[in-house]
Amino acid sequence: MTFTNFVLFSERKVAFYTGLTDDGHVGPFNTDTTLKYSKVFTNIGDAYNPSTGFFTAPVRGVYYFQFTMCGYQTGYTGVYVYKNDQWIMFNGEKKDEAGYDFMTNSVVLELMAGDEIRLVLPGGYHLYDINHNYNTFSGSLLFTL
Repeated sequence: MTFTNFVLFSERKVAFYTGLTDDGHVGPFNTDTTLKYSKVFTNIGDAYNPSTGFFTAPVRGVYYFQFTMCGYQTGYTGVYVYKNDQWIMFNGEKKDEAGYDFMTNSVVLELMAGDEIRLVLPGGYHLYDINHNYNTFSGSLLFTL
């Protein structure tokens, strides 16, 4: 058996999973604040930067992202999802009583190489996280285009 038109290629592997902090209350801040998920458990392909909180697409493709949020105090809990400087999604709510409140959401996006995804805590909103990783941000490349 001979292979005359054999093309060798490798699929780019990209996946990350992060936790926000062990510090307890995050926010509220006076202005919108990019969240920096500092606890990096998986970062295959090094596309997530914990110093900036940005995920940068290394290749053109379709990506899946998921985030979880936890609030504890009364007031507003939520996050924006941004692609570059474009607002993509908001997930949040107002809490009238103190106590744990959890939310999860996900999005599938077509990205070009260099596009950036980040989660932003709106001004006046808060989150709560400790060593149980109540707030997480993860994503992976589903396939290249």
